[in-house]
Amino acid sequence: MPFNYIRLIPTPEEIKNEMPLTDQMKKDKATRDKELRAVFERKSSKFVLVVGPCSAHDENAVIEYNVRLARLQERVKDKILLVPRIYTNKPRTTGAGYKGMVHQPDPTGKPNIVEGLKAIRHMHIRSLGECGLPAADEMLYPNNFPYLEDILSYVAVGARSVENQSHRLTASGMDVPAGMKNPTSGDFEVMLNSIQAAQIPQDFIYNGWEVSTPGNPLAHAILRGAFNQHGQNIPNYHFEALERVSELYKKRKLLNPAVLIDTNHANSAKRYKQQSRIALDVMKSRQQSDSIKNMVKGLMIESFLVEGNQKEDGTVYGQSITDPCLGWSDTETLVLRIGEFV
Repeated sequence: MPFNYIRLIPTPEEIKNEMPLTDQMKKDKATRDKELRAVFERKSSKFVLVVGPCSAHDENAVIEYNVRLARLQERVKDKILLVPRIYTNKPRTTGAGYKGMVHQPDPTGKPNIVEGLKAIRHMHIRSLGECGLPAADEMLYPNNFPYLEDILSYVAVGARSVENQSHRLTASGMDVPAGMKNPTSGDFEVMLNSIQAAQIPQDFIYNGWEVSTPGNPLAHAILRGAFNQHGQNIPNYHFEALERVSELYKKRKLLNPAVLIDTNHANSAKRYKQQSRIALDVMKSRQQSDSIKNMVKGLMIESFLVEGNQKEDGTVYGQSITDPCLGWSDTETLVLRIGEFV
């Protein structure tokens, strides 16, 4: 047979029982979930920043980063909600390369998904315990979501997954904000179709069960830029693009219209230092239009301890091994600057 069955995957219940949340962790998550829900339901004027490394490959560096983020959160708590970005799956355009900690707990070692599932839960739990901020992760594989569903306060569905039925239906069962990115083509209608599918009740197969979901009213858009037929980057964070999305939202009559802007990827052409300029450009657009201000609820920023990136076998502590990121100093400066606009 073409499939080589390597090892049986433990159930989510087995790994959760092995690594449960403490009462304090549950309390911290419930508090942050309530705060985030208030933002998306327009009951709070706070601004959301999902910020952290492109991929979380080194637990110790991620924890150090998130402890710093928690200290920064105290400085901006009246205006900003910081959500640590702990992305444990990495989509690969060609299928080659490092696919995230869930595949390789050791980036230079062989794949081991059983150990990877344990490693990502351990890292998320440790981060929540040490910094008190529940994190965001990307739902690259819907079957993996149950292993983290009690920890995450924000979930993103990527540009290459947003048209997938399983991702849309799984998002309909979440009780936290689920951001649906525009596809790599930049088609806003595809993104809005995904949001609509996630917001309505669904019946489907999930985690070995026939399930029904109530729909997720917190499903919303993430604008990450696009590529045209020539492979050129087409940003979609500008004022005109935001106005266009606002109008399309109104026509759809979706619940809780909201957008987060991804300041990297195709919006910056992966020129990571442009993220600061893009972020401030978005904040200025919010000042110039009430409809944009009411719709744009936050930003996604790729940032780590050390700026730039390195190869997968690199040894620079706190530097990305996938897409390049802002360094900590520039990140801190940017977060404080954003706070002046909120």
